[in-house]
Amino acid sequence: MARIVLIEDDIDIRRLVAGALANEGHDVESADRGLSGLELAVKGAADLVIMDLGLPDVDGTELLRMIRAVSQVPVIVITARGTDEVVVATLDAGADDYLVKPFSVAQLEARVRAVLRRKIEDGSAGRLEVGALSIDVPARTATIEGRVLDLSPKEFDLLKLLVERSGEVMSKRELLAEVWREPYGGADHTIDVHLSWLRKKLGESASEPRYIQTVHGVGVKLVDPTR
Repeated sequence: MARIVLIEDDIDIRRLVAGALANEGHDVESADRGLSGLELAVKGAADLVIMDLGLPDVDGTELLRMIRAVSQVPVIVITARGTDEVVVATLDAGADDYLVKPFSVAQLEARVRAVLRRKIEDGSAGRLEVGALSIDVPARTATIEGRVLDLSPKEFDLLKLLVERSGEVMSKRELLAEVWREPYGGADHTIDVHLSWLRKKLGESASEPRYIQTVHGVGVKLVDPTR
């Protein structure tokens, strides 16, 4: 059972989602305003936050940043805004997953299970290392040659996956499925942008790679440059 905070101003959706999650055995607290939801999310040990972007008192993206400023609790965004620009901005602001309305309860429940499962795995995986690159999974921090990397939540998740699968070529579809939970594909631009940001923070580029190498026509892989 998980403690879930639901922030949604539509009463019908709020009742439907809260009821479905309660039936799954979760302890659900809900709010119809962003700031009251923020209070619920930070006052106790919430395991997951599910929130809408279109809230009446505060922009959802700004609320997400406020949550991220004080907590690394997983966040699933549910919203009618489905453009690529909004999805990318929301993920970059710290969302762990994104679900566009209308959606089925079964799909939301599957996303909840996946996010909670990743939370458990992150808490038990310990430290990952490739070359001078080190990842502290429970703390969600990464260093290279002792220098702390300033990573967004999605950049961290992408780097962690590449390190976990080091030496293995991963396609953009696989990356979208594993990191963004879009198993049927999504915007390649999302992957390209995040890989570009990661390379820059690792002190490399696509033309002069060290850790992240492109396998043209197939995907990318992370390698130990000292080998």
